[in-house]
This record gives sequence, structure tokens and C-alpha cells, in this order.
Amino acid sequence: MATIQIRKYQDDDAETAKEIFTLGMSEHVPSSFVHVLKQPLTQMVLMCMFCALMTSSKSFLLPILAITLILAAARQFVIYMFNRYIETSLKKDLNNISETYLKDKDSCFWVAEVDGRVVGTVACLPAEKAPGCLELKRMSVHRSHRGMGIAKALCRTVGDFTRDRGYAAVVLYTSVVQTDAQKLYEHMGYDKIREFIIPELPFRIMNFTMFEYRLDLQRDGKSD
Repeated sequence: MATIQIRKYQDDDAETAKEIFTLGMSEHVPSSFVHVLKQPLTQMVLMCMFCALMTSSKSFLLPILAITLILAAARQFVIYMFNRYIETSLKKDLNNISETYLKDKDSCFWVAEVDGRVVGTVACLPAEKAPGCLELKRMSVHRSHRGMGIAKALCRTVGDFTRDRGYAAVVLYTSVVQTDAQKLYEHMGYDKIREFIIPELPFRIMNFTMFEYRLDLQRDGKSD
């Protein structure tokens, strides 16, 4: 059985950490597109447009072609939104991980190694919107190494670090399309404490819901 090692990030890990983050975020494009299609507003617009075009053209071909083009454009829009988020993240905290996460005693960035290969990442720092808490960030495990308990080990690492620093809880944010992440956090003892939609117009149109989770360390027992 492969040995999992969780260690502090080193500068040589930079490109691998960025790649794991980018691949992990890109995986959510298909589920986000499906989420958009399931929205009542999307379905109503598509149905109205189909009926209007079929009535005016008296043909199935034009409305089918139009709906196909609209769906293709919608998927490209979802891709664009994810790419924009990835690019922003790579230019901000992931541009200089050591500077962002390793200079302060209350923040850190870890990588998970299996057989000498970095296959997962996680970080934490003081939460801006939750005083007295640390925020878990940049949790990602390469698809090839999921199901091995790496994500759980990374979660426990953040919990132990937070407890050792004397903070009351760990908080994190994840999205409606990240269902595997939600199951993981709930299994690890996190409670969903808030739901909200990102205020930017594109996310409001998509009804893209974010969830805030919290792990209260006072009552936390170590999860397996």
C-alpha cells in the first residue's frame, strides 16, 4: 500500500501545486453546465425561444439549430467563468505560495506526497469574515489518487494546526457543484452554516450557490 506523507510546501512544489489546483477546478465545468441547464429560468428561456422560432419559421430545423448554438455558447460561458477564477487565483495567492501562506505563524500550505510525487494540496490562514477561526483553502487531490484517504488526511492536518494555534474553529467555502467535497467535509464533522449566491450578475443568473462550512474544534473528535 502506498505511503501518504503530508509535509509543508516547498518552493520546488510550485508548478505541481498550481497544476493540481487548475485540473481540480476545471473538472467542475461539466457539472456547472448541467447546473445551469437545470435552472427554471434557463429552461423557460430555451422553451420560449424554441416555440417562438418554430412558430415563426414553421420548421424544426431552425429552432433546433438555434438552441444548439445557445447551449454551446452557455457552455463556453461557464468555461470562461472558471478560467477567469483560475487565472485570478494563479495571479494572487498561488503566484507566491510561500509569501502568502508560510510567513505568518497562523497560516500554512501543505502538500500530500505518494511515492515521492505531490498529489494533493491544502492551505489555511486567518479567516477574514470569521474572527477567531482559520479558513481552509486550496484543498485539491489529483484524480489519479482519490479514494486513498488523502483528502481526509489533509483535512485533519488543517484541524490539528488550527487547534494547536488556539483557534476556535475551521471554516471553509465550497460550491453547489462540488458535491464530493461537501460529502467529505460533512464526514469530517463540518456543519453547513450558511448558503449564499455570489453577488456578481453572472453567478446570480446561474443561481450559483456557495456553502459555508464550520468545524467547531471544542467539540471535534478526530475523524477516521
